[in-house]
Amino acid sequence: MDHKVVLVIPAYNEQANIGNVLRKIQEINTDHWLDVVVIDDGSSDNTYGEALACKVTVIRQVYNMGYGAALQTGYKYAVEHGYEYLLQMDADGQHDAGNLINLYRALKTPDENGVYPDIVLGSRYLNDSPYFETSALKRFAFFLFRHIIKWSTGRTIMDPTTGLQGLSRRAALCYSKFGNFDEKYPDANMITNMLLSDFNIVEIPAVMHLREHGKSMHSGLKPIGYMFHMFFSILAVLIRQKIFKNVPKAERYNNDIQKTQ
Repeated sequence: MDHKVVLVIPAYNEQANIGNVLRKIQEINTDHWLDVVVIDDGSSDNTYGEALACKVTVIRQVYNMGYGAALQTGYKYAVEHGYEYLLQMDADGQHDAGNLINLYRALKTPDENGVYPDIVLGSRYLNDSPYFETSALKRFAFFLFRHIIKWSTGRTIMDPTTGLQGLSRRAALCYSKFGNFDEKYPDANMITNMLLSDFNIVEIPAVMHLREHGKSMHSGLKPIGYMFHMFFSILAVLIRQKIFKNVPKAERYNNDIQKTQ
């Protein structure tokens, strides 16, 4: 393996978008530092063929397992192939390719105490983030989960549902082994879990675009079901972390990293 960084893109029925997404990544000259892996989550259209035509690695799941399950497949791939950093973005074209280098730079930048991030979140809602149009229902969901995270962890996360992220090897290793990783919506629930497990999470401004083709998994009234799912999922995280206390802390994975390298 020549590169230290892998980009994981989960994709489900994104035939109309995935080719453009991959070409825009290639246009910003990532070939010298970034490998790209598309996880085709059992698409019924030609997502697989469109991605393969762009000459990237494509892992095809036999059937649709869910957005989170596709991501976890990518985490396992990254760990098994020895990558030091993992970036992730969605296949629908909403995440600007220019964000990738900023995520990578943030992962390699320590804070004032010399601590490096485990997870970097590309945020739509920081003061320096460009304006991004969001429905009232989604704004309410973001407000609700932002405050739940604040109450349960003491941290303010402005964009708790962003799929644009950068992970250290330690965070990717944790996610690859995590038996309770949400197969559908690994968002505020996973952020809460990682904060309570002492992983270092930072946010940086990100450029986002509206989807041009196809339907979002949060379209229509789906955000209502999403909010119920996320609320009870966060509750489960808090029970595991604060009552049973059986979730490994970040430091636990340091020895595992050495074993897998």
